[in-house]
Amino acid sequence: MSIRHAILGFLSWKPFTGYELKGLFADALSFHWSGNSNQIYTSLLELHKAGSVSVEVQQQEKHPARKVYTITDAGRAELREWLLSEPELPVFRSMAQAQLAWSAGLSDGELDGLLASYERQLSDQAIMCRETIRRGSTGPDRSPREKLIWKSINDNRAALYEAELAWTRGLRAKIRKLS
Repeated sequence: MSIRHAILGFLSWKPFTGYELKGLFADALSFHWSGNSNQIYTSLLELHKAGSVSVEVQQQEKHPARKVYTITDAGRAELREWLLSEPELPVFRSMAQAQLAWSAGLSDGELDGLLASYERQLSDQAIMCRETIRRGSTGPDRSPREKLIWKSINDNRAALYEAELAWTRGLRAKIRKLS
């Protein structure tokens, strides 16, 4: 999935400014992009050049002009083509697991500290995911099906953190037994 398609997806919901899209990416549990300004604005420029989005400049009295982007028919066609393409399998990469794989040179205490730190981070992420879901900011809800899908995607993200947390706690317990 490219950020381009994620932007088209958001714009298929309703028009947004680049700044608003940045906030959506930051809040969305299901996208791996940070939604930094360079990624978003570069993609919006490319989408505009390709005719996939239109832009309306709205003047404001006491603020800079706002550029509001709207998906075009060409953008809807591109989004639809991507939606009908073969889904990609998720990519599972974990720097923490790479560290663990090569942790033979650490003492028992150092390894436990590494795992404890990872455990805290995972716990915090799981709590933040569940709070986001609880607040109900799970995405567009133009239909009951869309609302269900977005909620399920966000539940899945939280469950991934919770599963990794359970795995980490189990590994810590097994390592302590060995010591």
